[in-house]
Formats: sequence, C-alpha cells, structure tokens
Amino acid sequence: MPSPAPSASFRNPVGFSLDFDRLQAFEAGLNPDDPERSRVPCRVLGYGEISTVFEIHSPGLEGLAFKRMSIFEHPAEFERYFGAYEDYNQRIQAEAGLRLPAHGHAAFANPAGRLILYIIQQRLPREAFGHHALAALPAPQRARFVQRLLRHCLALWTFNGSQPACRLGLDGQLSNWALAGLDPVRPDVDTAELLYLDTSTPFLRLEGREQLDPELFLRTAPSFLAWVLRVFFLKDVLDRYYDFRKVVLDLVANLNKDGRAELVPEMIETANRFFADEAVALGAAPLTAAEVDAYYREDARIWSLFLSARYLDRFIRRRLLRRGYPYLLPGRIKR
Repeated sequence: MPSPAPSASFRNPVGFSLDFDRLQAFEAGLNPDDPERSRVPCRVLGYGEISTVFEIHSPGLEGLAFKRMSIFEHPAEFERYFGAYEDYNQRIQAEAGLRLPAHGHAAFANPAGRLILYIIQQRLPREAFGHHALAALPAPQRARFVQRLLRHCLALWTFNGSQPACRLGLDGQLSNWALAGLDPVRPDVDTAELLYLDTSTPFLRLEGREQLDPELFLRTAPSFLAWVLRVFFLKDVLDRYYDFRKVVLDLVANLNKDGRAELVPEMIETANRFFADEAVALGAAPLTAAEVDAYYREDARIWSLFLSARYLDRFIRRRLLRRGYPYLLPGRIKR
C-alpha cells in the first residue's frame, strides 16, 4: 500500500479560476478502461508513456488541459519530482527564453489512497499545435516556424555549453510546441506566440546528476521488462534529450507518427541548413533520409512492443493477481 499522501497541493493556472472540488470529483469517477465514459464527461487529448491529458467538461474546469500522473508510490517521490519540475520550468524560461502557457497544478490522494498529480495548462485550439500548424502553413512559413523553434533549442544548448554544472534537455517533437494566436486565414509565424508545452518531464542535470528519478520512467513498465529497460535502454533514452542533434532527429522522424510523412524531406533540408548556418558551432552532422526512416521504424517498434507488454501486465495484475492497475492505457496507436 502507498504511504499516506501529503496534504492536498493546489495552484490555479495564472489568469484562470478553477474548481478544485470538481477536479477531485472527476478523479473519483474516472473510468480507467474507458476514460471518456467516466462519471464526469471528458475528452482525452493525448496519451504519454506516463501520463494522460484531458479536457474536462465540467463547470469550473473549462478552457484547461489536465495532464494526469499517477506514478508516485510515496510522498517523498512526489516532493522530489515536483521540486525538479518547478526548477526545470524556471530554468528553461530564464536560461533558454522558452515561453510556457499559463499553468498550475493540483495534487491529492484519490479514493484508493494513491497520490495523483494534475499538471494544468491553458488549453489551446487543435490548429495551434505544432504538427497541425506545420501542415497548414505554406512552405516559406513552414521553414520559418521550424527555424524559430530550432533557435529556442539552440539557445538552450548554448546555455548548456556555458554552464557545465547545469544541463537542460527537452523533447522537441512538434506536438510539444504551439503557435498561439496564429491567424488561420493569414498565418504569420513571426507574430504568433511560440509556446513549449511538455514541461512535465524535467530534463535537468546538476553536477552530472539527473534531477528526475529515472525509476519513475520504469514505474509504468511491466515488472518482467523493467530490468531489461533499466540495463539496456534507460540511459540511452534519457541521453537523447540532452543531445541537440538527436532532439532534431526525433522531431523530424516523428512527423511520420503525426501523419505528416510528406513533409519529412523538406524538414530534413530545413534542419540541415540550420546545422550548417546558425548552429555550426555545435558541429552537428547533417541528417539523412535513410537515418530518419531507420530511427522512426526502430522507435515505433520499441514503443509498440512496450505498449503490448503493458496491456499484458494489466491483464496479469487484474485478472490473475486480483490487484489494481493505476495507469491509463491508450487504444491502438496508429504509426
């Protein structure tokens, strides 16, 4: 059984009011097998490896996106994670100039006694998200959008080069960025506000030590796979988010997952031009189409196997061991 949760923690997103009691009611009525059939109506906006993002159709919760994390077994884990999360949010804004949407948080024990964290952000329209915006833009605007995004990444890695005791990383794929205020009729990426959305994984190393407990990544993994992931994959997975070239490679390759494969050649060209011009000091080798394709196929294979193993793990825990399963799993993911 998890240790008793600490007192409820709550901070409204800046510029919003939020009904904390209604959020707790949503959690109490959440259907883990089919979240959109929970007692309080909601819509799933996206699934991550360790979180699920909702919009909740309830008075007092409108206009917000709720990222639910149920990975904490003990209060000390939560306190350590949340300290890293806040430190990371502050540093990527102050040191790299990234802009974040209005955000807050809520943490409390659910009816089963498990500590649940909701990271709360201003909900943005679908067309503002990077992978949707990119497909709707004319070619010159697409190049400017990606250049603008890469300049933010470059600022972060420039900071890393100047402060070896502190290293920042990020997950740069397009779905983690948004162009707020982009006019769909006359789009101008230079005047839209570029926001970075995925701050829930605090990629922060101080004096070479990861501030995010790597074991939290493995918490949702089946027990029969956790040791394999720990020994053979965990370090490589974490390291990629601190490597400028690998972050850009991941960004381009994930256009396939986003259903924008036709844009991959154009984005390879844009990225390589940026490597050779503005980011020449980092010495990044050019991307190739074969490399991008191989990276995506391997990544898709690993995550598909991982998801299948999680479904098996849920079956074993619930049906054979008669235990609870605290994580939400997506349906079949099209890749």
